[in-house]
Amino acid sequence: MKLNYRIIVHFFGLLLLFNGGFMLISALISFFYKDGVTLNLVFSGLLVLALGAVFMLSSLNHRKEMNRREGYLVVAFGWVIMTLSGTIPYLFTGTIPNFTNAFFETMSGYTTTGASILNDIEVMPEGILFWRSLTHWIGGMGIIVLAIAILPLLGIGGMELFAAEAPGPSADKLHPRITDTAKRLWLIYFGYTAAETILLQVAGMSFFDAINHAMCTLSTGGFSTKNASVAYWNGQPIIQYIIILFMFLAGTNFVLSYFAFKGKVQKIINDEEFNLYFKFIVVFTLTAAFIIYFRADVSASSIAHPMVWGQGESAFRHALFQVLSVITTTGFVTADYTLWTPFLVVFFFGLMFLGGSAGSTAGGVKVVRQLILIKNGFLEFKRTLHPNAILPVRYNTKAISGDIVFNILGFFILYMLSFIIGALGFSMMEIDFKSAIGLAASTLGNVGPALGDYGPVNNYVPLPAIGKWWASFLMLIGRLELFTVLILFTPFFWRNR
Repeated sequence: MKLNYRIIVHFFGLLLLFNGGFMLISALISFFYKDGVTLNLVFSGLLVLALGAVFMLSSLNHRKEMNRREGYLVVAFGWVIMTLSGTIPYLFTGTIPNFTNAFFETMSGYTTTGASILNDIEVMPEGILFWRSLTHWIGGMGIIVLAIAILPLLGIGGMELFAAEAPGPSADKLHPRITDTAKRLWLIYFGYTAAETILLQVAGMSFFDAINHAMCTLSTGGFSTKNASVAYWNGQPIIQYIIILFMFLAGTNFVLSYFAFKGKVQKIINDEEFNLYFKFIVVFTLTAAFIIYFRADVSASSIAHPMVWGQGESAFRHALFQVLSVITTTGFVTADYTLWTPFLVVFFFGLMFLGGSAGSTAGGVKVVRQLILIKNGFLEFKRTLHPNAILPVRYNTKAISGDIVFNILGFFILYMLSFIIGALGFSMMEIDFKSAIGLAASTLGNVGPALGDYGPVNNYVPLPAIGKWWASFLMLIGRLELFTVLILFTPFFWRNR
């Protein structure tokens, strides 16, 4: 069956209309703060809106049906289209005049990686900083999920796109209709963002800093309005505890948040992934806090105000913040954890491969995959002793089909291969071993801070141009969970059937 190219182009047009609209919102912020780039942002938004209109008008007579192949193409190339158009505000305002740097910053935004090439964030115009945070916020829940909510207006079903955007093992739905699912998820997402904005402002942040950090927290992104990231507020622990709370929520399956609001607490208590996610955070935080308290120098690793409420509280807070920041792939920083003993450097490097929950905005492998891999591993011991026994892997009391287990095994192998190839790619650019493996793990997992020359208090400016394109590719395949992008490189995908 031939590809329905017209519907793909039509959808690209829709995405461009969304992007242009968000640019105009950034222009309003720019106008309010009189930062001098309002007209540039208006022109950027109008140009992208015009491109979107051209795409949509040129594909009006499209066949209103979309199969899985077309869904993958829309998602993979949709992110590229959004990234290319998202560079325009940086280029038009001259804040990032180099196209490679602008593309890297934008890809890092939409994929919620949070890696930046900006040396001095605080001198950037407010409109640009807001646009930068918006790219996180849009990418966090998924620009495709946003569009699914209005697809019925075009007479198109959204199931193919939902499968491509969220290809993980969890198939939970809040409502039989996928569009209603998307609307409910976005309502929760928006509500959390508004709540965090208010709480951060009450705690002492300016409104501008609060809304930017709220958008970047809920998207598990990591862009900040300050050069020191969240370490800027090390003297105000309550601000960091608020961010900790919302990082935890952002890394949790949003379906569970919906159940919580509906009063179905038992579903949360009985959810195996949530229980393991919570236990990971508790165990890892206590481990890190213990080592920080007895062996690490928080004063040397913190950028400002290392201790406010005592050494024990400071060790616990920094440990909890950084554990959550890495596990949820948010990437905010309160201290340079690469100075916290060699053990903790390896410890946090390992956490980059964990990831948050399926159905969250976090990147990484995801806790549910780790859980099923662990369960299957233990069952292999039993199968060795009892080769004739039927021992299915169970998740939330239900037996999981062998296909799902094989899919997860395949994903994990592919993820590790991508990490190795990613690190090899960086090493070919004469980047040292520690920095290369840190870059590969961080960009593939959409974490942000890496190791070595690209650690928590550094940025990605020294990375050569080819390295930024390589990192952008790793960010993309990591955000779309490998299969969605890599399947496009297989010859059988393009065969007409």
